[in-house]
Amino acid sequence: MKVIRFNQVQPGLEPNEMSARYKATLDMAQYADEHGFDIVSLEEHHGAENGWSPSPLITAGMVFGRCPRIGVSLSALLVPLHDPLRIAEDIAVLDLASGGRLVVIAGLGYRPEEYAAHGKSWADRGKLMDESLDVMLKAWTGEPFEYRGTTVQVTPTPITKPHPMILVGGTSRPAARRAARLGLPLSPAAHLPELEAYYYEQCAEHGTSGFCGMPAADLTLLFVHEDPDKAWATLGQHFLHEATTYADWQTPDIKSAVHSHARTADELRAEGIYQVLTPEECVAKGKDGMFTLHPLVGGMPIAEGWKCLNLFGEQVLPNL
Repeated sequence: MKVIRFNQVQPGLEPNEMSARYKATLDMAQYADEHGFDIVSLEEHHGAENGWSPSPLITAGMVFGRCPRIGVSLSALLVPLHDPLRIAEDIAVLDLASGGRLVVIAGLGYRPEEYAAHGKSWADRGKLMDESLDVMLKAWTGEPFEYRGTTVQVTPTPITKPHPMILVGGTSRPAARRAARLGLPLSPAAHLPELEAYYYEQCAEHGTSGFCGMPAADLTLLFVHEDPDKAWATLGQHFLHEATTYADWQTPDIKSAVHSHARTADELRAEGIYQVLTPEECVAKGKDGMFTLHPLVGGMPIAEGWKCLNLFGEQVLPNL
């Protein structure tokens, strides 16, 4: 499995630089499509000081417009922040236009300020998620249904049946119960075998079936460079910027495979969540591994991101 991740982080938010970063995202996604990657991974956050990925549905549409083969995963779409009819329509259109290549992980999020900014109740986030998923599943049937006191109908219907691929994100038992009750797959953000077992118990109790798609215990974010020591010395601040931004958003109860506790580039390197490998090391790993390439990590200079991607495409992929 070969995944390429983008979140358009651009410290400083200079518009010309941000424009170049979005264009690079699309150019790199096209390169990934042409070189046999499986998935483009996108994310959703709001109000970040570095512009971290506020519009993944729009970005997914742009990727599909450039890429005829690769899939796109939204990891995750913060469903309670949106109008469920609106995103049901958007997802249906993306599913049709891409021929069924969109995967959506429905996430609650973990930043109360995002809920406040969108006029949503943080305390009611679970109820909002339940309502939204129920509405979206009904919407994708194409049949009329009752919604908040009126009869509504969403068209067009998706090409993927019975509905576009949507998974319930979360690392809690309520998330597992929600997924099992609705007959949807579960997608924890961390390697949690005990939650996976609980999810299957709940599926049996509700008479539903599904699967649990969770990251491996040794998930890493990959950057490719001919000299890892040099990369950490000259580019390590970009890895650290992303890692500390993400960690500072999260409370101690949040579980994530990529939650770092590092405060220096050296500490981050020692943790092993972010890895810089040579092409040869990637080939050795890739005999039985999974790659999540992150070429524009943390505001990485675009030229350095291209070096990373070209090394992977030209020296790693042909040897796997």
